[in-house]
Amino acid sequence: MTRQERIAAAINRALNPSALELVDESDRHMGHAGARPGGETHYRLYIVADAFASKSRVERHRMVNALLAEEFASGLHALALTAAAPGEG
Repeated sequence: MTRQERIAAAINRALNPSALELVDESDRHMGHAGARPGGETHYRLYIVADAFASKSRVERHRMVNALLAEEFASGLHALALTAAAPGEG
């Protein structure tokens, strides 16, 4: 299973999102800090989930980062995150 598949599975399992878009942008970061041969280090995530209702932006990011703690510990370097509740722009 790739890192991208593990990230998506963890998020789907814990948050049951109504929308999820996960893009590996590692190729855009070659030569930058945290970049590794083979990629799977830099991702962009857009997620819409009921679990984010009444949560601040910081709380939402903390929720996602906690779900992905093992991935960050094993080589995930950066996650550009947009997290919204249903009905938010």
